[in-house]
Amino acid sequence: MVNSGVRTSRPTDPRTVAAGVVDPELPMLTLADLGVLRDVRREGGTVVVEITPTYTGCPAMGVMRADLVHALHAAGHERVDVRTVLSPPWSTDRITPEGRRKLAEAGIAPPGTAPVRPAGPVPLQLGPSPRRADCPLCGSPDTEELSEFGATACTALRRCRRCREPFEHVKEI
Repeated sequence: MVNSGVRTSRPTDPRTVAAGVVDPELPMLTLADLGVLRDVRREGGTVVVEITPTYTGCPAMGVMRADLVHALHAAGHERVDVRTVLSPPWSTDRITPEGRRKLAEAGIAPPGTAPVRPAGPVPLQLGPSPRRADCPLCGSPDTEELSEFGATACTALRRCRRCREPFEHVKEI
């Protein structure tokens, strides 16, 4: 609490604060749900937060960083350092079960399990996606991909052949 500009209580736990920040592109998920929040710790008087982009060049990283700094400052942490960690790379396997549930409730098909890949560069695959995505609205596995790209680079646009409703699918990475 603040009284006459003087803080009278301890700052909120930084991990709890950082874990509650929502993803700017998938606002039904927190950064913890999405699995991009890697670590929150203290180094001296500074709160250090480590995040990993869902893919190289992710345009949401700047917003994530700013939202984390803002939330931690608002919770009473004066010195905050948000660091980008690229290794190991993020994969859709990092999305929590709670995150997958929230995606489905929002009408977005959660990803399946990403294939295990060796360390090193990820090969570029061109052509239609071989992935299967069940309809998050009616549960039918009979769906088709309409576009490799949805509202964000991390999603594809699909349609259910049974209920005919379009939906987004988070791509497996």
